[in-house]
Amino acid sequence: MAKVLSITVLIAVLLTAATAAQAVVYEAVILHPTGFDESAALGVSGGQQVGYGVTLDGEVHALLWSGTAESVVDLHPTGFTSSEGYGTCSGQQVGYGWSATTRFPHALLWSGTAASAVVLTPGWLVRSQAFSMSGDQQVGCGWGSPTGWQDHALLWSGTAKSCVDLHPGVFKESAAYGISGGQQVGHGWNIYPWSDPHALLWSGTAESVVELHPSGFSYSKAFGVCGGQQVGYGRGKATGGKYHALLWSGTAESVLDLHSFLPAGYIYSWAYDIDSAGNIVGCAWTSAGAGHAVLWVPEPATILLLGLGGVVLLRRRRNY
Repeated sequence: MAKVLSITVLIAVLLTAATAAQAVVYEAVILHPTGFDESAALGVSGGQQVGYGVTLDGEVHALLWSGTAESVVDLHPTGFTSSEGYGTCSGQQVGYGWSATTRFPHALLWSGTAASAVVLTPGWLVRSQAFSMSGDQQVGCGWGSPTGWQDHALLWSGTAKSCVDLHPGVFKESAAYGISGGQQVGHGWNIYPWSDPHALLWSGTAESVVELHPSGFSYSKAFGVCGGQQVGYGRGKATGGKYHALLWSGTAESVLDLHSFLPAGYIYSWAYDIDSAGNIVGCAWTSAGAGHAVLWVPEPATILLLGLGGVVLLRRRRNY
C-alpha cells in the first residue's frame, strides 16, 4: 500500500513539473520571408500570424503567415501606397494603410487576401488605425473634428458605420491595442505619474486596472491579451537597458523574458500578440539593425521515468 501511495505521489509531482515546464519553455520560429529587407509579426490567432514586411524597393506591405516563412501571403491592397497588418482572428485580419489620395492612415479589415480589404474609417474621422480583433469586433484609435483632433480609442464590428468611440474623459488621448474575452490592453496619455510608460491591464472598467510593470524595469508596454496572459515589451536594468519581449500572467511578478528563447545574434525584441494556444508573435532585431518577424511557440515537455532512480524532463520539438 505504501509503495502504491509513493508512486501516486511521484506521478503527481511529475505532472506538476510538466505543467511548470510547459509554461516557461518556448521555441522561436523566424518568419522573415525572402524578398523582404525587414519584417515584423504583430498579431496571432488560429494558426495564422499577421504583420508587415519592407520590400527590396522600400515599400511596406501587410503580410499574413501560417506558421512558416514560406507560407507568407501579401495583403497589400490595390490603391494603397503602404499597409500594415496588426491583428487576426477567425480568418480575418486588421491593420491600416495609406492610400494614394490621403496623407493619413485608414483602418483596414481583410479576409485573407489583398482584394478583400475593407476600409473601416467612418466619415466623422480623418484617420484611423486598427490594432487587434476578437470574434467580429476590432479595436484601435483615430481622430477627427469630433475628437478635438486627439486620438480616441475605437471599437468596430466589421464596418465603418459600426465605429464606437471608447475614449474615457479623464484622458487627453487614448488607444486600444488588444481585445479578448472581455479584457482590453492599451494606453492613455496625460494621466500617468511616471516619466516612462507602464504596462496596464483592464477588465472593462477604469477601477479594475492592474499595473504589470515589473521590478527592474524603467519602461514597459502591453499590446496583446488572451486567456489570462498578456504580452508586450520593456527595458531596464533587468535587460541591460535593451528592449526585451515580455509575457505576463496577470501580475507584474509573473513576467517572463521571451528574449532568452531567441537564437544568438538578436539584441532587441518586442512581443505584440498572443493566441489561445499560447503562441506569441513579435519582432527581433539583429546587431546590424535588421528587424525579423518572430513566432514564439510553447513547447510541451516529455516525462521519462528512469526506474525508481530519477526523472528527466525533455523538450518535445515540433517539426515544421
